[in-house]
Amino acid sequence: MPDEHGFEAFYDATFGHLVGQLFLVTGDLEDAEDVVQEALIRAAVRWPRLRDYDAPEAWVRRVAMNLASDRLRRARRRMAAVSRLRTGQAPAAELEELALTQALRALPLPQRKVVVLHHLLDLPVEEVAAELGVPAGTVKSRLARARAALATLLTHEPQELGGGASNHG
Repeated sequence: MPDEHGFEAFYDATFGHLVGQLFLVTGDLEDAEDVVQEALIRAAVRWPRLRDYDAPEAWVRRVAMNLASDRLRRARRRMAAVSRLRTGQAPAAELEELALTQALRALPLPQRKVVVLHHLLDLPVEEVAAELGVPAGTVKSRLARARAALATLLTHEPQELGGGASNHG
C-alpha cells in the first residue's frame, strides 16, 4: 500500500487533538473517539485524493462533526431517559464541570459547532463558515446567540441542568 505511511503519520498527528475538539462538541470522550475514528477510516479510504487537499484535517473534522450531529440526535433522547432515572448529588467541582458540559449540550448543535471551531480552535469566522458550509454572517449570528445562551446558562445555579427553560430571554 503506497499511501499507508503517509496516512499513518497523518493519523498520528491528528487523532489526539481531533478527539479533544470533538469532545467539546459531543461532551463525551467515547463518542468523540468513535466519530473521529470513523472519520479517519473514511479518510483512509480517500487518502490518495485527500492527502493533496490544502487541509485534510479540516475534511476529517467536518466528517466527524457530521457524524457527531447524527449521534447527538440519538444521544439526546437517551440522555433524557437517563436523567429521569438519576438521583443523588455530585461534589461541587463535578457539578461545575457538569454545568459547563450541560450548558454546551443545551446549545443547538449548529451553535455548539461554531463555538468550538471559533473560540476553542481559534479558527477565524471565514474558516468556520467554509468548514461548516454556511455564510460568514450565519456563523456570526450563531456565535452571538451561543454566547448569550451560555452566559445565561452559566450564571444560574445548576439546579435544573436537565434542560429547563429560563424565564429570562
